[in-house]
Amino acid sequence: MTISMYQASVPVCIKALNNLKNILKKGEQFAETKKVKPEVLLNSRLAVDMYPLLKQVQIVSDTAKGAGGRLAGVELPKFDDNEQSFSDLYTRIDKTIAFLETIKPGQVDGSEEKEIVLKFGPNEYRFNGINYLLGFVLPNLGFHMSAAYNILRHNGVGLGKSDYLGS
Repeated sequence: MTISMYQASVPVCIKALNNLKNILKKGEQFAETKKVKPEVLLNSRLAVDMYPLLKQVQIVSDTAKGAGGRLAGVELPKFDDNEQSFSDLYTRIDKTIAFLETIKPGQVDGSEEKEIVLKFGPNEYRFNGINYLLGFVLPNLGFHMSAAYNILRHNGVGLGKSDYLGS
């Protein structure tokens, strides 16, 4: 049995985004129950030199939409990174999932050797499709998902492995 580039990317990203949304909902519920201002959690970080929860979620969204769009060869939607509430983050996640759901397997399958070029400031990174997916997208998705989970968990939100992995 083989696995396709589509199967290894788009559905994996959608599942991660749904799991992240559920994790955030538990964070929001925790804030309401404990009478903690939501912005306390949204602006929390694990270390002073790490991004806060808001930015971690934005990066998960950007990583997921970037994976689907780049591998499919379609234009990525642009988001303003102006989320300030749990509701704003849910909307961003929903928009990301909606975009990913427009991508069909035939657009992504066969992209193993497709050239992917990323620019971060003055730096340029070149990948083929399979290395982009396995060596950049999936590790980044996991890293920032874990950071978001850990920020909430560190603040006392009752989360467990099943929340991260989903059903």
